[in-house]
Amino acid sequence: MVRKITVLGAETRSFRRTVVALREADVEVSAKTVERVVHDVGGELAARRDADPRYEPPLAQRPENGPDLAVVECDGGRIRCRQPGQGPGVHLEGKGWKETKNACLIRAQRKTFADDPQPDPPPCFCDADHVAKIAETEALSVASVQAEVPSPHSEEQADEPLVPPADWRPKRLVRTVLSSMADSEEFGRQMKREAQGRRFFEARAKAFLGDGLPWNWSIWKKRFRAFTPILDFVHVLSYRFVAAKAVHAEPEDAWSQYLVWMTGCWRGEVGQVLEELATWQSRLGPPPSGAPDHDPRAILDRTITYLTNNRPRMKYPEYRREGLPVTTAWMESLVKEVNHRVKGTEMFWNHPEGAEAILQVRAASLCDDARLTTHLATRPGCPFTRHPKPPSLGSAKVRS
Repeated sequence: MVRKITVLGAETRSFRRTVVALREADVEVSAKTVERVVHDVGGELAARRDADPRYEPPLAQRPENGPDLAVVECDGGRIRCRQPGQGPGVHLEGKGWKETKNACLIRAQRKTFADDPQPDPPPCFCDADHVAKIAETEALSVASVQAEVPSPHSEEQADEPLVPPADWRPKRLVRTVLSSMADSEEFGRQMKREAQGRRFFEARAKAFLGDGLPWNWSIWKKRFRAFTPILDFVHVLSYRFVAAKAVHAEPEDAWSQYLVWMTGCWRGEVGQVLEELATWQSRLGPPPSGAPDHDPRAILDRTITYLTNNRPRMKYPEYRREGLPVTTAWMESLVKEVNHRVKGTEMFWNHPEGAEAILQVRAASLCDDARLTTHLATRPGCPFTRHPKPPSLGSAKVRS
């Protein structure tokens, strides 16, 4: 019964929906019971996650060999919290929003190539509406003029039949998931313990991906220096698109400029892109003190700073030759899966224990190694005895 309650509590949108699903399986429990069981198991998972592996079996299943390719990706998220024991409603500043940390650690297979297997960017990065959606900004009206991506091939090759690019992207084999309310220092320790348990440091190829957030690269620098650092290309694309719109008034000119800058970054020509951005900055001048975020001078300044700081992590042709990922698509997909359970209208979790508990159960349910059901099958104590609630754990609202 505990297994059914916990698994459905991790997968359904709320404890009340869990009760409905359990009723169909001829299990009658209250939403409060579901809440208590899920939070107890979440506390157990957190304790095992942080325990010394010499005395407590780790959650990660140690494979026989290190992987061909080990990929580590991390990103932040948000969850709405409330103070425990204060009754319904929000009792934290900023409407209760608190930051979470998320990571996926993926055992993958790859192919390597002598040359860049895809020197031209994929069509989706050359679609105006799709790019605007990625950049979370207004689309450009370029239906009448769709500029072509500059081709790296010579004119002599123009009449040769086009050969589709090789599928160089690595293949996911096994994914495990971490999610926590911890700060970046503690979360970095969690990530390293998970990677060690899965023998990631013994992999033939290792990649660490993130966006431009400083804490991502602080974790890489302190815990994963042996991994190749890669800046998510989608974030690069977003900066290029917004900058092109800032320096050109005409949509067609802005779109053409975006394509040139985006393609240059895709091909590893970051230095040339920075030179062109510096030329634009010299024309417009530096942003004055107090300039609004949408000021073209402020946008250019942020873009140049972003590219300069992350330039060592933008060797995309080299990464593709080595069969490494260049986007955090796996991470973005995972964040949506986590949010499906922990974010929603009027969904608040006790801060921090209730939020941490549901994050542990949800993360375990999303692991490919059957981590949640394995823990439930091996947890100590009699399954027919009610376990006392850990004193450090609070409870979420019933409707969560």
